[in-house]
Amino acid sequence: MTTIAKSKKSKGLNVVLWTAQGLISLTLIWAAYAKLIQPIEETAKMLPWALDNPGLLKLTGIIDLLGGIGIILPAAFKIQQKLSVFAAYGTIVLMIAASIFHISRGESSLIGMNIFFLILAVFVVWGRTKKAPILPKQ
Repeated sequence: MTTIAKSKKSKGLNVVLWTAQGLISLTLIWAAYAKLIQPIEETAKMLPWALDNPGLLKLTGIIDLLGGIGIILPAAFKIQQKLSVFAAYGTIVLMIAASIFHISRGESSLIGMNIFFLILAVFVVWGRTKKAPILPKQ
């Protein structure tokens, strides 16, 4: 493979990784908004467990917000880029915990999105550690 072909492949992967990071970020920040700012009655229409567990709702909202910010900003500003990878690892843990939570409540049909974002976060970890890491400012 030529250097030009490798460069194009690397740039393409980088674009896909940024897209994945952006999608995870937007989704987590939207979830944080729903859990932290939106009235709990409105949130309960989407998340049936919200009224039963308001403390868990706020805790997961804070985690969502931190994850949504963490998966983008450190890499975008090239300051402690490894924090974006750690945020992706955190997203993996969050999605596994959310899946277990939904299954324990008999809501197995709701874990499709959790699995999708889990796979996306695994892709980000793989890509940003093995194939297209964010390089520090020079």
